[in-house]
Amino acid sequence: MTHPQQNLILDQGQIQQKITRMAYEVYEQNFEEQPLVLAGIHRNGYTLAGMLAQELEKISPIKVTLLQVTLDKTAPLQTPVAISPEGTALQNAVVIIVDDVLNTGKTLAYTLNALLPHNPKKVEIATLVNRHHTLFPVSSTYTGYSLATTLRERVDVVLQENEIAAYLH
Repeated sequence: MTHPQQNLILDQGQIQQKITRMAYEVYEQNFEEQPLVLAGIHRNGYTLAGMLAQELEKISPIKVTLLQVTLDKTAPLQTPVAISPEGTALQNAVVIIVDDVLNTGKTLAYTLNALLPHNPKKVEIATLVNRHHTLFPVSSTYTGYSLATTLRERVDVVLQENEIAAYLH
């Protein structure tokens, strides 16, 4: 399913390897923390958070709570940021926001803004690919793959049952 302008940057094995390494880093930084909440940004960030949670539960005794964060990435002020399941206790919890690609940081900034009123103990960010074009004061605590790109290029992460890969367009 490759297109002429697509370059594969991470295949399924490499993505799994990155997720495993990120899980170990999360565990090293948070081995004494309970609860640990992974807040995945809908769609790919949530899928990635699920993969990270599975890996964390394999390598550690940490109990992970998975949240889905939904927002309009193009117009984040039009619709309120939704966190589900609602009512998940975030007070004094370590929350790790998970997204597939860190580009400008806008999505992460709005997500952070929605989480802060819940008074978490600490908020960290995990991204599979960091493009280093941030326009907002956010940085990834855990990065799977760091990639210098031009603004015209696009990174697409595919996390589906039949294909797990990352492409540069």
